[in-house]
Amino acid sequence: MKTIHTIFLLFIAFSSSVLAAEEPDAKRTASTVILDETGVKNLRIETEAVEETTFEDSIFALGRIAVYPGKDAAISSRVPGRVVEIFVKHDHPIKKGDVAIVVESRQPGNPPPVINLTAPISGLVSATHVVLGEPVEPDKVLAEIIDLNEVYAVARVPEHLAGKLARGQRANIRVPAVPDQTFEAELEHLGALADTESGTVEAAFHVLNPELLLRPGMRAEFSIVVGTQEGVFSVPREALQGEPANRFVYVKDFELPNAFVKTPVVLGRITDRRAEILSGLFPADDVVTRGAYSLGFAGGGTLSLKEALDAAHGHEHAEDGSELTEPSQTASASSTGNGGNSAAFWMTVSGVLFVLLVVVAVRKKGTRHA
Repeated sequence: MKTIHTIFLLFIAFSSSVLAAEEPDAKRTASTVILDETGVKNLRIETEAVEETTFEDSIFALGRIAVYPGKDAAISSRVPGRVVEIFVKHDHPIKKGDVAIVVESRQPGNPPPVINLTAPISGLVSATHVVLGEPVEPDKVLAEIIDLNEVYAVARVPEHLAGKLARGQRANIRVPAVPDQTFEAELEHLGALADTESGTVEAAFHVLNPELLLRPGMRAEFSIVVGTQEGVFSVPREALQGEPANRFVYVKDFELPNAFVKTPVVLGRITDRRAEILSGLFPADDVVTRGAYSLGFAGGGTLSLKEALDAAHGHEHAEDGSELTEPSQTASASSTGNGGNSAAFWMTVSGVLFVLLVVVAVRKKGTRHA
């Protein structure tokens, strides 16, 4: 019985060692997405190095761009008359003092006296309300001008968060109409009254707009900074993937080119822009930001782990990416040459060991009878 037990243990040990050597590391393979250069370009992959930074606690709000107070003006006539010339065009610039409209007065004269109506400010003509020959009165607005070199970005902040706001706080403002730029501004005006219908409070930020990219009425997204903390590991929010209870990010492999490893993370605070990382990442890890969502649909990528390591190191590896010893390489080549028929190999080994066990058992039985 002792001999049988010993053979059985050797069989188990041998089986485990061969399985460990031949069976691919499914976990590593499943967690690594390997692309070629074309795949990286098509997914527009971008990364950001993990490092300690200043973490900003922020409030998210929606709003609109508006004309800055005192930066709009109207053109009108002081005397009644008739429009005889118009020099302004809608959406065209005009300088302060330029003649905008000429009005012929109703006062007697031959010819009747005319009045040149000039622009009171420099800016863009936002509206015209008159045509040639139209009679005008002093109370009629003939044209409107707005100066957009500075504007208001007005956020509608939920009233239960309004208590966290104070003048001078900074906001990062994104406007969908200008997707590649973020505007920084300070809180200049906080509404004294809440809007009872929407349950929000107005928060207006003074934004410089020298390139005239922002126009009144445009939608805006606000990230209002209400607190900061130094020395915090964080990643852009777009890097986060997975369900709330099972968050992960893709980290660029330190060894393989164009390879990204699915890495679980434990999160702390999350804002509309960034997420605090409590564990799971190390300093200098390159985390995928743009393209992270698409990687989840890339499956195993365009290359296998073995192919990527073979190309990177210049020699063959096992299917799980581990290094091959010389005997292992021979066995691997033999297995490949036979069509990878490992099932037949295991059936043969099992059969031989079973026969050995039977022979030993018969001999033991014969010895006892003798």
